[in-house]
Amino acid sequence: MPKIVIASDSFKGSLSSAEVAESIAVGLKSVWKDCKVLKVSVADGGEGTVDALRDSLGGRSVSCKVHDPLMREIEAVYTILADDRTAVIEMASASGLTLLSAAERNPMKTSTFGTGEMIADALSKACDRFLVGIGGSATNDGGMGVFSALGYRFLDRDGRQLPPCGESLAKVAGIDCSRVNPRLHEAVFTVACDVDTPFCGREGAAYIFAPQKGASAEEVEILDSGLENFASVISASLGRDISSVPGSGAAGGLGGAFLAFSDSRLKKGIDMVLDAIDFDSLIEGADAVITGEGRIDSQTFKGKTPFGVMCRARSKGIPVYAIGGCAELDGVSGISRLGSNGGYDRYYGRGFDCIVPAVSGEYDSELAMRKDIAERNVAAAAAFLAKEILGNPQ
Repeated sequence: MPKIVIASDSFKGSLSSAEVAESIAVGLKSVWKDCKVLKVSVADGGEGTVDALRDSLGGRSVSCKVHDPLMREIEAVYTILADDRTAVIEMASASGLTLLSAAERNPMKTSTFGTGEMIADALSKACDRFLVGIGGSATNDGGMGVFSALGYRFLDRDGRQLPPCGESLAKVAGIDCSRVNPRLHEAVFTVACDVDTPFCGREGAAYIFAPQKGASAEEVEILDSGLENFASVISASLGRDISSVPGSGAAGGLGGAFLAFSDSRLKKGIDMVLDAIDFDSLIEGADAVITGEGRIDSQTFKGKTPFGVMCRARSKGIPVYAIGGCAELDGVSGISRLGSNGGYDRYYGRGFDCIVPAVSGEYDSELAMRKDIAERNVAAAAAFLAKEILGNPQ
C-alpha cells in the first residue's frame, strides 16, 4: 500500500494548509482508494504559521489585549501548543504593517511593544518555548518595543526612559536590566528569519526595509544611524555584537534584539516549522511527498514552503511533486516544461519530479480563488498527479 505524505502551504486568500491537504487527499483517493495518506499542515514562518502548527500539533488559541504599532489597544491572538509550554506567535498580529493605513505608516514612530506583550502573556501562562514569526512588521525600532514590554529599560544620557520606537534609537545611552521579567531568562526562542540582512549599514534593516514601511530617504539615514548607535550600546552593555550578524536586521532589527536580549536562535521559517513537527520522521517510508502553495514561481526556490519540503524529502531519496494554485515557471533557471497532458501544464527540475498548476491558460483569478472552486481544482490536479505517481489501479 503506497504511502503519500501531503505537506502544502496555504493558498493565500483561498484555502488553508489543512484544506489544501484535504483536497489533495480527495483527488488521490479518487484514483487510488487504498493508498495511505498522511496530511501535514505546514507554513514557512509567515502568515498561516500559527494555524499550521496548531493543526499539526494541537493546541489552543489565546487572545490578549496588546498595543498596535502606534500604541493603540487591540486584541491579538497566538497559540499555545498541546504541550502547554510552547507558544507560537506571529508578530504581525500585534505589530504588523496591515494594522496601519498607508497614511499611518511611519517607522520613526511605530513600535514592536505589542509583540512583547504577547510574549509576556505567554510567559505568565508558564510557556518557556517560543516559535516566533517576524514577517510583515510595520516597525524599525531595533526590538526596543518587544524588550521594553519584557522589562528592559532603554535610557537616554540623563537616565530617562525612552519611548520604544525608531526615533529613540539614536538617543539610547544605557540599558537597565534590573526590572526584566524573570521568566524571560528561562525561555528559549526560535525565530523564523528568511533574510540575511544585518542590523545596520547600507545593506541593513533601515536601508532595505524602512522605505516600504513609510520612511523617507532622510528618515532611512536617521534610522540606520540609530540602529548603529543601539548596536554599540548593546555591545558595551551586554557584550554582544549584533551589528553584522546575518538576519539581525529582520523586522527592523528585531532579529538582532532577540539575539541580544534572550536565548534565541534564528532559523529559516520553513525549517522552524518542519523541525517543530518532526517532519523528517513523518516522511520515513513514504513513497512520495506532495507539496504546494498558491503561486509557484521563481520565489518558491528562495526558501518558501514547497522548496523546504522538497529539500527534506530529497535528502531521504523520496520523489517530490507539487501542486500550485497557479504557476509562473517559464524561464525560471533549472525548470523545464514537460508540455501539457490531460489539460495540465507540467514542469520539472530543481528537485521536483513534477509541478502541476491547478489552473492553466486563461482563467478568472477571482473565480479560481473561490473556496469551493479551488478545492475542486486542487482535487482534480491531485487526481492527475496520482496517475503520474502511482499509475492507474488495476
